[in-house]
Amino acid sequence: MTAARREPAAAPAQPVARLRPDQDPESAKLALRDVMSHFATGITVLTARGERAHGMTANAFTSVSLDPPMVLCCVARTARMHEAILGARNFGVSVLCAEQESVARYFASRERPAGMAQFERVDWFPGRHTGVPLLVGSLAWLECDLTEVYEGGDHSIFLGTVRGAGRGGGQALLFLGGGFHRHGHPTARSA
Repeated sequence: MTAARREPAAAPAQPVARLRPDQDPESAKLALRDVMSHFATGITVLTARGERAHGMTANAFTSVSLDPPMVLCCVARTARMHEAILGARNFGVSVLCAEQESVARYFASRERPAGMAQFERVDWFPGRHTGVPLLVGSLAWLECDLTEVYEGGDHSIFLGTVRGAGRGGGQALLFLGGGFHRHGHPTARSA
């Protein structure tokens, strides 16, 4: 049996954006934003109820632990969502499907009304455990109690313990290269 011959790997392309320790802060921000635009993420709408009820499109969201079930989201300290989560001490996460691009754009807009009035233009239902608004038609949704808050530069990292979860169906809405994309059908099954 002969070993298969491997072709040498191609040289990596020269980077367009460079991030260096000695770089001025503005150039470093632009370089990081450019690099991160090549990382596809799902799109969520974070929600909180209470005196500062609010919804916000976000892609800085991930699972943390299965035991106990925990997730995290990152929110700019200057965003209205920051104070909404701190005030409510819980938050909802609606994972958007490909057909909800208009919902993602709506909750990213600064033109929408404040408070619970912003939810009048979308279909939603109150979470069973927290009452937090969850969006109808989403791929999945979570209700979380705020467990910890960590500083992360100009953002806070909100760690939440999942109290309730559910899922719908459809394909995912993704964010890549500064734009929205639809997730295609999977080509392989996970192990």
